[in-house]
Amino acid sequence: MIDDIVETASVIAAGGAQTTDAVLQTLAQEGTHMTMNTTSAAAARLSSQAVMPLRTLDPTGPSDDLAWLDQAIGDARVVAIGESAHYNGEFYQLRHRLLRYLVERHGLSAYAMETGFVEGLLVDAWVHGGQDELGHVLANGLTSLTGLWTQMRDHLEWMRRHHPTTGFHGIDLGGSNASLLPGLDAVLAYLAQADPEFQADPSIRETAAAFAATSAFAAPAALAAYGALPSETRDALTAGLADLTARMTGRRLDYLQRTTAEDYQRALRSLRIAVALDTVVRAMSRGDMQSAMINRDAAIADTVEWILRREGRIVLAAHNGHIQRGPGFLPGMAPITPIGLHLADRLGQDYLVIGTTSGTGQILNTGPDFYSGELFTTMEAPEPGSLDALMHASHDGPFATDLRRLSPADADAVRAATRQRAGIGTFYSPVNALDAYDILVHLPHVTAAKPDAAALAHSPREVQEAFARWKPQSLAGPVAE
Repeated sequence: MIDDIVETASVIAAGGAQTTDAVLQTLAQEGTHMTMNTTSAAAARLSSQAVMPLRTLDPTGPSDDLAWLDQAIGDARVVAIGESAHYNGEFYQLRHRLLRYLVERHGLSAYAMETGFVEGLLVDAWVHGGQDELGHVLANGLTSLTGLWTQMRDHLEWMRRHHPTTGFHGIDLGGSNASLLPGLDAVLAYLAQADPEFQADPSIRETAAAFAATSAFAAPAALAAYGALPSETRDALTAGLADLTARMTGRRLDYLQRTTAEDYQRALRSLRIAVALDTVVRAMSRGDMQSAMINRDAAIADTVEWILRREGRIVLAAHNGHIQRGPGFLPGMAPITPIGLHLADRLGQDYLVIGTTSGTGQILNTGPDFYSGELFTTMEAPEPGSLDALMHASHDGPFATDLRRLSPADADAVRAATRQRAGIGTFYSPVNALDAYDILVHLPHVTAAKPDAAALAHSPREVQEAFARWKPQSLAGPVAE
């Protein structure tokens, strides 16, 4: 969920009340304040019976230590795998390893990831044999910097080589949650085929282009540009999107005479995502981050349901804060409804949630200097009394625990751990783990993922410059396509 803050916190400034730096500093201060006022507790630990060790995170390694999944998965149609923070190499590896097992042993047919829906179509085409260079696909088919890492390259290469029938789907809003152009352009391209006599109002795209972000690093400026637009221009954009939606839904049968049903449904989903992003950006421009997050997660849940109508069973990869069955919390904000609550309501027992905790290592930097290339910062040992501390004290290496099969004493220990590291500075989010998750996986030490040189070569200049300032030595040497 950290991209929700790093990429969008500055939009509070769009109304002129605060600067980007001030918002980020406020988030850090609020996280620190909550941490300092947390009641400390003696270190607790789970019994050895609750610990299922993972011998490796290497996706190519033996998988017999994942046999616990055989009993846990049941008939679940969606297996959600969380992460404590974005861009850690170990979380990429964990999701890749679990996906392999679930595809090969249990026949799950798709991987749905917290990245743009429209952009993800490029990734799916490549997995199914597309001829684009993989560096281009990683940079342009995965949003919010999620594709710029060698661990993601390895993941996609495995899907293409060994399971090209496994679908890839983005579930998120487009343009790093700051640009309507990906969704809008997909719709206009479809209408050119399905409704060639129709001429969409050109001002719709012109307005969207006026605040289009080329990357997550450009998102703050793009969202500030939206805030600077006259209110009548913003209102006209919203009205124009509503008119496009009415035209597409009202002429469905006519359009199906010229296109396939799948092309129509994909274009309509792209339009609904653009409409949702317009709603999100409007809310952020007035400083209403709660409404922005609620509407974003509701749209993501609808997209997951859309995917389920096409795929039998899917692996869903997103931040813990999105997939948990329970209200989400961010600094200084009233509780929000994450996609996990939506999916639990719609799917019941068919929704399985694997949450994660972490110990020490590196975590995404949420300070203002993120935008100047300080991408990661040191992550301290988890606070006593937290869920992360409980897991960290329970075993030296990576392990899983099935929260549905705990002894009474172990269940009490989990119940007493009422906070979880949220991946936003020092902020710990309230959590009821026994309700939020079915399984927890703990990674004792996490590090920054390794940048992929070919993906960066296909990225916008501001991305290349930020990564060069972070670790230029990590970009040396050729990367095979």
